[in-house]
Amino acid sequence: MPGTSLPDSTMVISAKPVVLPAPGRGEDLQVRVSAPATGGDLPVVVFSHGFGWSMNGYAPLADFWAAQGFVVVQPTHLDSRTLGLPAEDPRTPRIWRFRIEDLKRVLDGLDVLEASVPGLAGRLDHDRVAVAGHSWGAQTASTLLGARVLDSDGVPGEDMSDPRVKAGVLLAMAGLGDDLTPFAVEHLPFMRPSFDTMTTPALIVAGDHDDSALSTRGPDWFTDPYTYSPGNKSLLTLFGAEHSLGGIPGYEVAETTDESPARVALLQRLTTAYLRSALYPGDTGWKAAAVALEEDPEPLGKLQSK
Repeated sequence: MPGTSLPDSTMVISAKPVVLPAPGRGEDLQVRVSAPATGGDLPVVVFSHGFGWSMNGYAPLADFWAAQGFVVVQPTHLDSRTLGLPAEDPRTPRIWRFRIEDLKRVLDGLDVLEASVPGLAGRLDHDRVAVAGHSWGAQTASTLLGARVLDSDGVPGEDMSDPRVKAGVLLAMAGLGDDLTPFAVEHLPFMRPSFDTMTTPALIVAGDHDDSALSTRGPDWFTDPYTYSPGNKSLLTLFGAEHSLGGIPGYEVAETTDESPARVALLQRLTTAYLRSALYPGDTGWKAAAVALEEDPEPLGKLQSK
């Protein structure tokens, strides 16, 4: 996959639901697997959806990545509207933990997934794995990159990082818990991330018009994962973007308040280039994409790296 430009997109095959046994979860884990119809040694992206979504969402990203040569695995977490868990369900307070376990279960079950999807057996590169996520899904994915959750006394919880994950893409991810509204403090105690140990390389994407009802700060709250994490990180700030970043959950859905096909197209190109260069160290596509954005006379965003 080395090279400086994106290959021509290819036919995508998509299979759902592929089921992974999940003892202790209450129900088995359903995932969607999307992959190019041809090719081998395919890198893997495990994608964690935002609150209420499912494996059926985020087609603008999942379909694009698959067409560009990635195998995209999308689990349906327990908070999905498709499952309809009542608020009083005993699992509700632990859904954030189940979400993390879902991603690890996918990594543990890559052989099963590969064997379950017609025509996919033997085509995955198990050494080139990335995680990605949007909103709550970004926080879920970040724990595999080394982020931790602070308890009520500010003590970091357990290390849930995963050495199988080589890179991440964190889209509209919440910032530090010091800036939560009283509602968020009471109802979302897991939204107290620590980025001090999030050492795995990652691209963080924030919208400069993403004003969260959960934070007392403005849109810069969403840049915290970049500001406070060590190591090799990049931050893409999208101009005019709100929480849906132009429409990544899907076009013409109620959640997309800032629909912008151009913004989504930029995200498709940049995330693909980032993932490819992060997983294939000789690849120069990310550098080329960064230069192209910098030289654009009417850029839709700006990049910074450390």
